[in-house]
Amino acid sequence: MADERDPGPEPRISAFGDAAVLASFGDEPDPALTELAAALAGAVDAERVGSPTIGRAVPAHASVVVPFDPLLIDAADAIAFVTEAARHAADRSTAPPTGNLVEIPVRYGSEDGPDLDEVADAHGLRPDDVVELHAGARYRVLFLGFAPGFAYLGGLPPELATPRRPSPRERVPAGSVGIAGAHTGVYPLSMPGGWNLIGRTDVRLFDPSRPDPAALRPGATVRFVPAR
Repeated sequence: MADERDPGPEPRISAFGDAAVLASFGDEPDPALTELAAALAGAVDAERVGSPTIGRAVPAHASVVVPFDPLLIDAADAIAFVTEAARHAADRSTAPPTGNLVEIPVRYGSEDGPDLDEVADAHGLRPDDVVELHAGARYRVLFLGFAPGFAYLGGLPPELATPRRPSPRERVPAGSVGIAGAHTGVYPLSMPGGWNLIGRTDVRLFDPSRPDPAALRPGATVRFVPAR
C-alpha cells in the first residue's frame, strides 16, 4: 500500500549573505514546521559528512541556515546541495526520534522547581501528575537557540503546555528545567528567563572547554529521570 503521508510544504531556498544558504518553511512559529526544519538540518548534516565545503546546519523555528565556504564552493552549488538534501528530509520529519538518547536526572519541585505547583494548578493536576507526565515522555531536540546550548525540546505532553510567565525572572539557575508553550528545556547557564521552572538537574549541558560545547544537538532524544 502506498505511503500517503503529507510531506508538508517545500522550503524556500535562497542565498543568505555571501557564505550561507537559508531554507525557510514559513514565517510563523508552528510545531509542524519546526519538525520539518529539524528534519532538513538532519539531512544536511548526514549528507555533508566529510565535506570541507558545507558547515553544520543551524535549525530554528521554521528555517535552517546552512553555512558554506565561499572559497571552495559557489552559492549556486551550495543551494543545489541544500535543495537535494530537502528531497531526502521528508521521512525524517515523520519518523520517530532516532538520535542518541540522553537521560537527564531531575529533582522536581521544591526550591529546584518553584513553579511546579502553579503548573499543576493551571491544568487541574497534582504535582506528582506533572512529574509523571513530564518524565514519562521522550523528547526530540528540535533546535538550539535563545542562549548557547539551550535546546528546545519537542514532545511535551499537551496536558502540560503552559504559557511563559508574565514577568521573567532576573536570574534562573543553570540546570533549571522549564516549560514554555509546547516546549520544555534545560537552562544551560545561569541567566534571565521566563519559562515555568519545574525542576533542576546537575548535568552540565554547555561547556565551552569541550570540543562540542553543547551536550544536546538537534535530532537527539531526551528522557528526564526523576532523581531519587
